Amino acid sequence: MNEFNLTEFSKGSGCGCKIAPDVLEKILNNTNSGLIDKNLLVGNSLKDDAAVYDLGNGQALISTVDFFMPIVNDAFTFGKIAAANAISDVYAMGGKPILANAILGWPIDKLPAELAQQVILGAQEICKELNVSLAGGHSIDSQEPIFGLAVNGLVQIKNLKRNSTAQENNLIYLTKPLGSGVLAAALKRNKLKEEHKAALIKNLCQVNLLGEKLGELQHVTALTDVTGFGLLGHMIEMLNAANLSAELDYKNIILLSGVTEYTSQMIVPDNLYRNWNSYKNNVNNIGAESFFTLNDPQTNGGLLIAVAEKHQQEFETFLTENDFANFTKPIAKTMERGEFAVVIK
Repeated sequence: MNEFNLTEFSKGSGCGCKIAPDVLEKILNNTNSGLIDKNLLVGNSLKDDAAVYDLGNGQALISTVDFFMPIVNDAFTFGKIAAANAISDVYAMGGKPILANAILGWPIDKLPAELAQQVILGAQEICKELNVSLAGGHSIDSQEPIFGLAVNGLVQIKNLKRNSTAQENNLIYLTKPLGSGVLAAALKRNKLKEEHKAALIKNLCQVNLLGEKLGELQHVTALTDVTGFGLLGHMIEMLNAANLSAELDYKNIILLSGVTEYTSQMIVPDNLYRNWNSYKNNVNNIGAESFFTLNDPQTNGGLLIAVAEKHQQEFETFLTENDFANFTKPIAKTMERGEFAVVIK
């Protein structure tokens, strides 16, 4: 199976496959007039990471779906990454995933069925590690390889985290380095160096398990994850929903090794520019480097966490105790709404 490089069979890769934010706005415009269910705690009105349904016993069901085209060439690793990415949406709501169903599109005339089996086995490995049942799924014969999961999880309603509930003077933290979209573009163009490949795959396969613990912290006021719309896109969603702005301290942003080397060669994903075109009117003082890194579409990116400022020391100790000592510097601070959602310093 080694003769098949999956990224050669797809137009996009990972969360970079997402429809551009401004185009998605047009698609979803006036689509919120369906059934109004009093038990639906989170729907699609505020662009959160998953839907949430009140079960009536103090618990809620978290339901999400995520799928994309290959971001790496190895089928087993692709399955692991796609599963980790989909499951992380449950953690981004403060919940615990319990059940998943697979979504598979496979070009049967181009790629052998045994390769699709490797994708499923990769997803099963991640699910087994997290004690999530991969219970079934659906498949189609498609023009390009596609894989992902529909995932259900549970959360105590008092622990539910939203992307829309940040408050003024909150500190914002990010739990992963940026740059996976840039490195994935280099891989797709056969430009990625071996020393950068291992770090990319480790980053892509890392599940945001921390989210379940974050749900228990009352001083965490808002939570989301950073995926295809880039850090700026997902931060702006958080800020707009709460009618806030933020000052972003770029020097506290951590990048994957090699990112600036590839951006200097203009090896970047196309969706990076689409992200900027969607959000540029909400951003002030973008720089030559930060243009690429802050707009880079992330696959299974880190958690974006808003924290009450008076709990800064307590929260940073919490991060250190949970093996996130490298991410204890806040990347931004929220403030009263101004002309721009994000001001970069």
